[in-house]
Amino acid sequence: MITLIINNQKVTVKQGTTILKASEKLGIEIPTLCNHEGLAPYGACRLCVVEIIKEKENRIVAACSFPVEEGMKVLTNSDRILKRRKMIAEFLLARCPDVKVVRDLANKMGIKKPRFKPKNKDCILCGLCVRVCNEIVGIGAIGFVNRGKNLKVDTPFHLASDVCIGCGACSYVCPTGAIEMEFDVVQRFRESLGSEHICRYALMGMLSYKVCSNNYECWKCKVDQKIRDTLGTHPIFAAKEIKSEKVNQYFSFLEKIQA
Repeated sequence: MITLIINNQKVTVKQGTTILKASEKLGIEIPTLCNHEGLAPYGACRLCVVEIIKEKENRIVAACSFPVEEGMKVLTNSDRILKRRKMIAEFLLARCPDVKVVRDLANKMGIKKPRFKPKNKDCILCGLCVRVCNEIVGIGAIGFVNRGKNLKVDTPFHLASDVCIGCGACSYVCPTGAIEMEFDVVQRFRESLGSEHICRYALMGMLSYKVCSNNYECWKCKVDQKIRDTLGTHPIFAAKEIKSEKVNQYFSFLEKIQA
């Protein structure tokens, strides 16, 4: 166990815990747009920066990826940190002026209008969609392409992916709504796999075989809704948490479906 001080409050957490998680234990809110508990820390948005107090010179680090240390002293809301976060939020607002989560964040920091030229984008390049496709789904159907100001998320060679299984995990984790599941596209894709409508849970490897009886209109499926309500998350995340009691119940439930 590691004991540290955050905003003059002492907290004890397990070794390897990030500053972000330790702060959450104290009820201290640190903004972030690229963090997801089911994915490895990434540090893309930099909104979660905090200040570590050192003897000679304080250090600024990303709270989502920096592990705690014994006796560490952290400031999450110093003037230096708040100024830096405000600048990042202003850049994001200029990039995505019409995205609600970005507008809300900027408004909370007192930013009404950015000083920079609007880009009218809807993607903040947080990488959540790319990471979930690689780390959790294990497909890698999308990724970052180009560099610098031309960086964006796309499929290889800008072509329709032949490995995507249409699970919707990328859309689920997207904080801005830049990725949406378009029914007609998903329907054409899944039907291209064969004449039978294979259930998306089979495509995700959670069922050995199951045919969809709802023409891929998952929102009409009672099984799909029950699974989502029970798990409280996208099924692809739950499937990775094999050791939890909740997931054991989940797989038992899927076995009943197959029966």
